[in-house]
Amino acid sequence: MGQGRTAQLPLGQVPGDRRGGAPAGQTGRMDLPALHERLEPLSFLVGTWHGLGVVGYPTIEERRYEQEIVFGHDGRPFLDYSSRTWLLHDDGTRDRPAARETGWWRPGAAPRDVEVLLAHPTGIVEVYVGEVVFSKVELRTDVVARTETAKAVTALHRLYGIVDGDLAYAIDMAAVDQPLQPHLSARLSRVSDEDLRDSPRG
Repeated sequence: MGQGRTAQLPLGQVPGDRRGGAPAGQTGRMDLPALHERLEPLSFLVGTWHGLGVVGYPTIEERRYEQEIVFGHDGRPFLDYSSRTWLLHDDGTRDRPAARETGWWRPGAAPRDVEVLLAHPTGIVEVYVGEVVFSKVELRTDVVARTETAKAVTALHRLYGIVDGDLAYAIDMAAVDQPLQPHLSARLSRVSDEDLRDSPRG
């Protein structure tokens, strides 16, 4: 066999991922599965989002950050979720990688109930319960588990919503003997398939 070029995957996509792309037969990819009916209230989240945010806390210097969030699905009744961030220099260029999150968003018992499981490389796992109303999701931690060496996080509150087509969110946190208070906020724009193809992985 002749030597071929290495296939390049779009930003935020991994081998076998079925979150985007052209129909099978044109590029060799499989068609997207239909979104599970129980995920319909969360359908506005599906896709890749990119934008800027601000992090701050009494124990953390306020900084701006860049973020990419991906909500995907494979036809089963949950969304897979991943988030990666980079702290920024004052001129807007990337300084260094920052927080990562991975997990799943699941429908709860009632039609608009939501359950979310998130894991962090800092040794923290969060279980949220909440509700989706139109294009807004409000979540509160039910359980926060941590490893022996992880920061003492005790509670979080997350609010996500669509604002003029963008995904905006705010996260409050109680940690290291501090009460629940603002910690993160960002506004992210939906990334098109064309933008994904043209963007290098960071």
